[in-house]
Amino acid sequence: MTVSAKTAALQKADSAHYLHPFTDHVDLAKKGARIITRGEGVYVWDSEGNKILDAMSGLWCVSMGYGQKSLIDAATAQMNILPFYNSFFNTSVEPAIELSALLAEITPPQFNHVFYSSSGSESNDTILRMVRRYWDLKGEKQRKTIIGRKNGYHGSTVAGASLGGMTSMHEQGDLPIPGIVHIDQPYYRENGLKLGVSEDEFGLIAAGWLEDKIKEVGADKVAAFIGEPVQGAGGVIIPPKTYWPEIQRICDKYGILLISDEVICGFGRLGTWFGCETMGTRPDFMTFAKGVTSGYLPLGGAMVSDRVVDVLYKDGDFNHGYTYSGHPVACAVAVANIKLMKEQDIVNTVKNDTAPYLKKAWASLNDHPLVTDAQSEGMVAGLIMLKDKTKNEAFDEKDNVGMICRGHCFDNGLVMRAVGDRMIIAPPLVISHAEIDELVGLARKALDATLSDLKEKKII
Repeated sequence: MTVSAKTAALQKADSAHYLHPFTDHVDLAKKGARIITRGEGVYVWDSEGNKILDAMSGLWCVSMGYGQKSLIDAATAQMNILPFYNSFFNTSVEPAIELSALLAEITPPQFNHVFYSSSGSESNDTILRMVRRYWDLKGEKQRKTIIGRKNGYHGSTVAGASLGGMTSMHEQGDLPIPGIVHIDQPYYRENGLKLGVSEDEFGLIAAGWLEDKIKEVGADKVAAFIGEPVQGAGGVIIPPKTYWPEIQRICDKYGILLISDEVICGFGRLGTWFGCETMGTRPDFMTFAKGVTSGYLPLGGAMVSDRVVDVLYKDGDFNHGYTYSGHPVACAVAVANIKLMKEQDIVNTVKNDTAPYLKKAWASLNDHPLVTDAQSEGMVAGLIMLKDKTKNEAFDEKDNVGMICRGHCFDNGLVMRAVGDRMIIAPPLVISHAEIDELVGLARKALDATLSDLKEKKII
């Protein structure tokens, strides 16, 4: 594809100097990066002028859409007043104080305290240290092990990647670090169908794997369990309704701390302020980032329950922190973002209007020859492409079907992410019915083009 001289120059400089996350740079250098230049509402434009419906909200984060003036004005005003100051040395800044009070208001009642970072990865590193320090102070120093899930994602720092269960990440860096173990994910198609049980029955079985692991490790050695209410980067794995209540029961039974990673599911994504409310759990920690500022500035944090704070901060320092903890500009934007969400009643709009509309529209893709399990929860959705739906036959990994479909999405004006043979979306929460219709129509067009390619290549 021929590109303009400006785009070509940008691509050349990008390839020469910019190391992208999770990218094959040899492959990228051959085709050149797509240069995104501006955004408005649910759309972005590239350097060639192509309009693209961003069905991934940037990277799960631009919840309120692009170009929100109140967020831009909040950043500008705070930059003029105080662009930065730290929270060390017994100091604080007004936006961090205001945001902390707002977060205490919108989170479940056990949360009245927040520790700030700049990302979800940093927040999960923070929680790991808090969990272990908590048990030290409780006089149970042997409680070090944290249980996560295979295919879960909790960031790409050393601790975050260890807490997550991505094999490809563990292979690069001798991970996980000691004291972190994993159980299977609650994915019915992968682990439940072969058992011949219903989804609800499978939810209890999958939750039972946590109890099995606790017994294997030793209940007196397990510190916490961490999970995303809906697994995001792992392919939008929506657990059975029975899963999370049983996880909570098991954590309560053994006195284990529960960590709800809300980096993707928080701030209205599932039709509640936080995913734990949708799933019916009472976590001791909540990880957040992304949607807290709608991605306009980097900000993350850990909501810490009263029972943990009462132990962790009872006496002396907790020797941990970041230069940018409570950054005044990022916090000012987060305050503006939460106020905008309240003004637009966006959480209830998602729950009662746009999420049900998306659910019905997205499910219509199940009639496509390639598609099964086109499912959604709130404003996240996924589908899986099969080689033969009647036989439940999957594609071979080398067929690279997901990336073929992803390419057709981009070429036809849609951002839809590929996770293996799963295609996933998480559109801005402000998306309209007409834009949902457009999204699903573009997805169907990409699936049709993928089917045509696969037939031409004699893969099917």
